[in-house]
Amino acid sequence: MLSLLHRPPALGVKDPWLLVLMHGVGSNEEDLFGLADEVPAPFHVISLRAPFVLGPGSFAWFEFSVAPDGSRRIHTAQEAGSREAIVRTVQAAALQLGVSHARVVLGGFSQGGIMALSLLRTQPALMQAAMVMHSRLLPEVDALAVPPEALQGKQLWVSHGLQDGVIPVASARAIRDLASTLPLVLRYQEYPGAHEIRPAELRAAMAWLAELTA
Repeated sequence: MLSLLHRPPALGVKDPWLLVLMHGVGSNEEDLFGLADEVPAPFHVISLRAPFVLGPGSFAWFEFSVAPDGSRRIHTAQEAGSREAIVRTVQAAALQLGVSHARVVLGGFSQGGIMALSLLRTQPALMQAAMVMHSRLLPEVDALAVPPEALQGKQLWVSHGLQDGVIPVASARAIRDLASTLPLVLRYQEYPGAHEIRPAELRAAMAWLAELTA
């Protein structure tokens, strides 16, 4: 089980949802948990801490290196271990909170969004939707991707900054292009800004979450 922070839904919610948030590399569970007050009332919010320690208060889902040509090489065993740990944690949390997997959303920023997207592609039964912000596809999980029909009816939010210098917007467009070939319900948005969640992006993402529960 991964370390996490939890915010319950509003009082009186009869059929709660669960939003699982995953931070970017070098951050921790406190980061995206700061957005919990913006998340619609029907949601439990849990914010996970990645398992690999980079330094004090600094964690990663997997380590990676960037070549001079911009290509990336990841620590594949760490990435696989993180996916397994996320699955176990989400399954346990959903069971404990009494939330059906049909009301679970996995979301993340940067490397956390990479994990959410990879789990949608490989373990879609774990969730109803993924919320992917400023992230990219992970070629290393291509061989593990489920058949397209297993994604039928699943929802995907993808947003990115036009001036993102950490993960270029071309990476988000690659997600969009792949998603367009799959039976997903895609919401794709680009925003002015760098590697950050701007207010307009956050408002739109939260409105999308609210639509899921309607």
